[in-house]
Amino acid sequence: MYKCCIFDLDGTLINSIKAISYSCNLTLNKYNLGPIDEDIYKILVGDGYKKLIERALIHCGDTNLENYDDAIVTYMEYFKIHCMYKVNAYDGICDMLDFLKKNDIKIAVLSNKPHAQTVENVNSVFENGYFDYIAGEKPTIKRKPDSEGAIIIANELGVSPFECLYIGDTDTDMKTGISAGMDAIGVTWGFRDRNELESFNPKYVIDHPSEIIDIFKNTVLASN
Repeated sequence: MYKCCIFDLDGTLINSIKAISYSCNLTLNKYNLGPIDEDIYKILVGDGYKKLIERALIHCGDTNLENYDDAIVTYMEYFKIHCMYKVNAYDGICDMLDFLKKNDIKIAVLSNKPHAQTVENVNSVFENGYFDYIAGEKPTIKRKPDSEGAIIIANELGVSPFECLYIGDTDTDMKTGISAGMDAIGVTWGFRDRNELESFNPKYVIDHPSEIIDIFKNTVLASN
């Protein structure tokens, strides 16, 4: 029986691609590089901001990463200012989360975004204190796809990994959930397509947040 849902943030709960692309393009402009289209950023994101900067620089021709160290600092300066730029929850997310909370399902966020900006995004888009646990990238938790963060969240919330659903939109998320011993759900409304998600054989691949409600109605609630 599922007692907890752990969600990726960007591309799963919120559409933040404009904030990420805007901040990164401002960074690239400092070195007379870019801009990069939003659709390309959907491929570059998912493994933390340092990997994003590395991929963006290489994409723009800085294959030796001559600007990498300075770009990391510059990006974070811009992103601290613009992390909420045109950010919004995907359609159906709030109704789905309300359903989970009303049925006493724990909800948590695990992101590779820096922790401070993860918390700011979550508390700005949703109510402060709405989630039972929020974790972004920080020194004490290994970055996804390492399963450590997901397991820590499960332990903190008093549930076993097999009682958790892990929900995300990228290959990184599928690896995270599966390696943590959780049933993974791939979502197609985010940054990657169905084929990529299905290649990892998650428990479910869904096209709308309402399908998570259906999963609970057909499994957890049906057994009560």
